Amino acid sequence: MQYVKKTLIALCVVAAPTTWAAGYPDKPVRLIVPYAVGGATDVIGRVVARYLGDALGQSVFVENRPGAGGSTGSLYASKQPADGYTLVMMVESSHAVNPNVYAKLAYDPVKDFTPISNIANVPGVMVVGFNSPYKTAQDVVEAARKAPGKLNYGSSGNGGYSHLSGALFGNTTGTQITHVPYKGLGPALNDLMANQVDVVFDNMPSSGSLIAGHKLRALAVSSPRRLASLPDVPTYAEVGLKPMNVMSWYGIGAPADLDPAVLKRLSEALKKTLQNPELVKTIEQQSAIVDFQTPQQFKDTVERSNKAWARLVQDIAFEKM
Repeated sequence: MQYVKKTLIALCVVAAPTTWAAGYPDKPVRLIVPYAVGGATDVIGRVVARYLGDALGQSVFVENRPGAGGSTGSLYASKQPADGYTLVMMVESSHAVNPNVYAKLAYDPVKDFTPISNIANVPGVMVVGFNSPYKTAQDVVEAARKAPGKLNYGSSGNGGYSHLSGALFGNTTGTQITHVPYKGLGPALNDLMANQVDVVFDNMPSSGSLIAGHKLRALAVSSPRRLASLPDVPTYAEVGLKPMNVMSWYGIGAPADLDPAVLKRLSEALKKTLQNPELVKTIEQQSAIVDFQTPQQFKDTVERSNKAWARLVQDIAFEKM
């Protein structure tokens, strides 16, 4: 009899998560965006949250937690319960760049998270204020060569993608430009429009509307070919900056050890979300390319990207912070 009781208890323990997961989600889900409002991650996160909520049958609300180039929000998300009610934007900057530029990062980009799916691949863009004296990428290069250290560029924060892109620009052109870190790309772009900084190495989702509204001028983009929305803007490769001609990935994950049944539910919901014609149209309007991946495929993307950034950091002799 005692054996039977123990067996029943064990079965209940095993069955409990599955029973719990079957009702997921039964309340709103939050999506942590580890960057400020207005940046590329925020733009994509809000678009996905809207349609993912439809697929899940529950609202998905965005919570911005910027700081330290995406590290603050990412660390916070990694410490939350792995119950499917806290998701996080896992992007190249926070989950591949940061691990290779911070000497002591407080989270592991793979072990501390459950990768769910990539969302989109995004081209980068070099932007200046619309009234800037710099009309081409070559103008920026020449200005940087003429007065080392005088030219400055804004970024989302120390060690972030936009910071490293500026460092890569300096390394590629053999110039010295001064880094001005912000708490997110939104504030950096505001100062760019106000001519407080000279240039920003951004991604299209956050700069696209400002370029279209003639508040910023695009000088080069990191895409295989010129963008349909910016046919007169050359690629980085065309202007002799081939090492910068690489697109970035933007995905979604959750804290580590997410219940497999919940992971499956979220994966299926994201697949449905990324097939929504309205979402695809909205993402493409940001000059981004929708890219659904299975959890394993996305995990592979994160690991592969970390290796690539490790090589890049070594190549540009970047001193870890």
